[in-house]
Amino acid sequence: MNHGHAATDLFFQDLWKRSASDLPQGARDQLQSKRLRAMVIPPFLSLERALAAAKGGNFPVAVAAQNVHWEKSGAFTGEVSGTMVREIGIQSCLVGHSERRQYFGETDETARKRTESLLEQGFEVILCVGETRAEREAGKTEDVVTRQLDAALPSEGQGAARFLDGRLIIAYEPVWAIGTGLTATPEQAQEAHRVIRSLLRKRFGDPASDLTPILYGGSVTPQNADSLLSSPDIDGALVGGASLKPESFLALVGAGSRCLSV
Repeated sequence: MNHGHAATDLFFQDLWKRSASDLPQGARDQLQSKRLRAMVIPPFLSLERALAAAKGGNFPVAVAAQNVHWEKSGAFTGEVSGTMVREIGIQSCLVGHSERRQYFGETDETARKRTESLLEQGFEVILCVGETRAEREAGKTEDVVTRQLDAALPSEGQGAARFLDGRLIIAYEPVWAIGTGLTATPEQAQEAHRVIRSLLRKRFGDPASDLTPILYGGSVTPQNADSLLSSPDIDGALVGGASLKPESFLALVGAGSRCLSV
């Protein structure tokens, strides 16, 4: 809930002003060609402002919703449907973020319902998985991530085709590294991403595995982004606090660009 209306407007105004000089031409070219993507995920009340502001810049920035109910319509007071966010131009949605799981009762089952419903409705889905500190210290990282993915993804042959076009994105976010200042080492992050990639390959085969981006989210900063993004199975970053300032946002985009250029 970090960006209100005024903060959203100021963020984009500063972003476009700074990007003219702070973002290398190579990165802008990669963004225009869609080899590199930048996305913001603001609160619901700022979605329309963000969409409007994103259209006025010198490189494309996608806008996604933080959460959407699995039912397309109905009496679900306080919830937002896919139909509602699509009406204002949203095409992507976050599902199963650790804070939704921790504070709002999100479970593996409700994450599955959201994932399946949103994919059926044609949305791009960013599905979050990850372990707590206690689970990592108990050596259960692989078990937890596998359980969360098994619960959210259909079994082979049951609607698997919807995952083959790249509309599903997996975000590995170790809960112990979110907002704590702790960060998984590149080796720890790569190992978790390898587990995810292997599960996707086993379930859906090479095409789906190769087309499914896997993001790392856990105290990513401009200082550690290059080392994390250079890992073979880390395709991008899901960033929290470090993305709230335009200069940091652009630095993270630059890190992604450098990794594509290697």
